[in-house]
Amino acid sequence: MLTISDNRSLNRFEYKQGEHLAIIDYTLKNDKIYLMHTEVPEALGGQGIGSGLVKAVLQNIKDRGLKLVPLCPFVVSYLKRHPEEG
Repeated sequence: MLTISDNRSLNRFEYKQGEHLAIIDYTLKNDKIYLMHTEVPEALGGQGIGSGLVKAVLQNIKDRGLKLVPLCPFVVSYLKRHPEEG
């Protein structure tokens, strides 16, 4: 699993590899976290970084006891392929 950080000042989860940064933007309201947008730089494409980022973020959300509201199409697609992680 990827090691991610929660950049709360920018409301996004981050994964850094070298000079490249993959992110998932979120909005947190009470006990719900809305995943809004996933972005993986082209240089990291095709390496499973997007899926690894989503998996790590979902685990973080579970660990914090938050309720997931997936609005990002990439996250929704990931959850369809991996319903056990939702």
